[in-house]
Amino acid sequence: MDSINIKDIARLCGVGVSTVSRAINNHPDINPDTKNKIMQVIKEHNYIPNNSARNLKRTDSRAIAVLIKGISNPFFSKMISIFEEEIQKKKYSFILQRVEEQEDEVDIALELIKEKKPRGIVFLGGFFTHSKEKLEQLSVPFVLSTIGMTGNLEDSTDYSWVSVDDFAESYKMVDYLCKLGHKKILILAAARDDESIGRLRLEGYEKALADNGIVPDPQLIVYSDERMERYTMDNGYEVMNRVLQSQIDFTAVYAISDSIAIGACKAIIDKGKQIPQDYSVAGFDGLDIAHYYNPSITTIRQPVEEMAETTIKILFDVIKNKAEHQKKVFKATLVEGQSTRML
Repeated sequence: MDSINIKDIARLCGVGVSTVSRAINNHPDINPDTKNKIMQVIKEHNYIPNNSARNLKRTDSRAIAVLIKGISNPFFSKMISIFEEEIQKKKYSFILQRVEEQEDEVDIALELIKEKKPRGIVFLGGFFTHSKEKLEQLSVPFVLSTIGMTGNLEDSTDYSWVSVDDFAESYKMVDYLCKLGHKKILILAAARDDESIGRLRLEGYEKALADNGIVPDPQLIVYSDERMERYTMDNGYEVMNRVLQSQIDFTAVYAISDSIAIGACKAIIDKGKQIPQDYSVAGFDGLDIAHYYNPSITTIRQPVEEMAETTIKILFDVIKNKAEHQKKVFKATLVEGQSTRML
């Protein structure tokens, strides 16, 4: 038999197509002997199940998909771990789908819905500029988590989302540095074309400077190297090296993530400088490594556990209880480390 399909497997085993589908998908509602017989026939005929065909049979798929934009950002690692744990507690399976920077997450989600038929979706990271009409194409409930959003989405009651106020929390950190007496505060920002949380954190920086009577200096706004992953220590190290070689005058560094801050600290120390004696350094996110780094990093700690648990709780409220859409903005905490000092 040159080409074999699921109907052929069913006929050879003397069972229905749905029984073959249950065997392939490891469904508990199937006799073990029947399952073994089906899997043996599949092996003998080198039958490779088609994912799309398989999932068309799974009209009641108990799966939750998490689409992540920015998987290199270690801040998301703990969130993903909590998502997986909470989803499995509900007896659902967990699907993790990476979305590249240039890809449209809604288009990816639409394809995923066709193929995997998840009951719900979490969009993690990135920046949402999608129209209401485009989002209405999504046929399953979804929650936007830690995503930068445009005003029309932020004010909408049609969607659920969980985040901190990236603008306000960034403002808090830069205002803190200003109150320490720093007037020349360099920001290690995202890429110049960034439309995600990086943009909101940059805007918070600019507003805090303005409110403290400081005119933002374009030289002190340093954008990420576009050839590298953005929220990484490597990026922080390379960009900070470039700054130090340029001899730009500054007394404090505000990095828009802890990973970037730690990379920047390494570059400063490699140049024979001291933190905070020569430069104060501050980050954002509240990663564990920021606490254990020497010197410990002053940072904005996001309540990652609560944010992740709330994201899943809201999603299941909408799925199971047909609950109203919810918005949850968490307060972050400024944690003073050893990396900043009063001038």
